[in-house]
Amino acid sequence: MKEDQLLILWTTGDRDVATKMVLMYSLNAKINEWWKEIILLVWGSSAKLVAEDKEIQRELEEMIEIGIKVMACKECSDRLNVTDELEKAGIEVTHTGKFLTDWLKSGKNILTV
Repeated sequence: MKEDQLLILWTTGDRDVATKMVLMYSLNAKINEWWKEIILLVWGSSAKLVAEDKEIQRELEEMIEIGIKVMACKECSDRLNVTDELEKAGIEVTHTGKFLTDWLKSGKNILTV
């Protein structure tokens, strides 16, 4: 059911974009059941923002608790030296290049921020 799945590819380190779009939309989309499955992929500079911002970490923990899958690119987090902080926040840190490529090739829904 690819029409019921959404991948949100979050690449910006901008805090306002994180709190006023990425986190807000993800949470509301899950609560209101706009999508059956939501995956939030932390990629690039967003990984550093998550690692440094405790409030954002708390919001992500809440999202994980209600069933949003939160993943982070291991290559990105390793390069930014934030892998440990992301894992402590309950984020699945893994190599995501193939995952993203397969998602794109499948024609599933993706929102890139």
